[in-house]
Amino acid sequence: MTNPALVDVTRGQLTESLHRGSVAVVDADGKLVCGVGDFEARVFPRSAIKALQAIPLVESGAAEALDLSDAELSLACASHNGEEVHANSARVMLMKAGLTEDDLECGPQWPKRMEDAAKLILADETPCGLHNNCSGKHAGFLGLAKVMGVETKGYVEPSHPVQREIRNVMEQMTGDVVSEDVCGTDGCSIPTYASPLNSFARAFAAFGTGEGLEPLRQDAAQRIFDACINEPYMVAGADRFCTNVMEGFRGRVFVKTGAEGVFCASIPELGYGVALKCDDGATRAAEVMMATVLEVMLELDEAKAKLLDRLVNPPVLTRRGAEAGVIRPRSEFLQMLKEALPAN
Repeated sequence: MTNPALVDVTRGQLTESLHRGSVAVVDADGKLVCGVGDFEARVFPRSAIKALQAIPLVESGAAEALDLSDAELSLACASHNGEEVHANSARVMLMKAGLTEDDLECGPQWPKRMEDAAKLILADETPCGLHNNCSGKHAGFLGLAKVMGVETKGYVEPSHPVQREIRNVMEQMTGDVVSEDVCGTDGCSIPTYASPLNSFARAFAAFGTGEGLEPLRQDAAQRIFDACINEPYMVAGADRFCTNVMEGFRGRVFVKTGAEGVFCASIPELGYGVALKCDDGATRAAEVMMATVLEVMLELDEAKAKLLDRLVNPPVLTRRGAEAGVIRPRSEFLQMLKEALPAN
């Protein structure tokens, strides 16, 4: 099945390129509210599900035992910029578990922003695992391993007790049973399992509402949701979609990006979970897709409408900063959403 074109990129008056994709919106009862494209095809969720991967950290009591703050728990769900505040917070999380950056198995990564990379260069330093955008997640995995009393070395392996626990939680939340033939290795070295978009949307509907979850898991999901809402800067950082949306909507929306054009969201006031994938992996299109879904489904005041309009229709700029075109949702995509979702 060829997915429909959902996003146009224009230059002047013409469409220069387009992005195909698929979208699933599921309610708290597990019912499909809106499906666009082949939403039952398996996709690797990548970092879009980090909040779900953090559930064992909280549910087990490890987060409490380690006295993790909202900022640190938010970092455990993050794909951060590698800013100084992110790297330092990951270091503190490791210290609370009696560990150091040498215990991280995510690999080094240069900070996302030039100014943060420049600080390292000027200090004659190179990036380490703390700067990896997944360092908070890995610090959480290591903290969980310490509290569980299991070996920390090799915590990224599929057979490790931490990864087995995460896989169990993911299967329970998505309702999808995964096998080795749909397992890949994520960029940060942990296993990633491909499931249908509607399964991930179902998981995020439950995550945001708590409906259908046992009390312990319901409390864990709420704790993680609140931490990310209270500390959205830790989830991503400066000039990032996830941080800007969660800051702007102040508890109404949880959003999380993943590599290769994946995005997930929880909208508690509607009881919806959202999962989408841009086929060619373009973040620019995935962001427009998610912003468009939010714009159609939510009631917006002037400030929120202005925020989403910038994200739904970001400009294509020249090197001198002049507008040469726009990235925008296709009219057919808007129509599909409006027919399925509540109008503003």
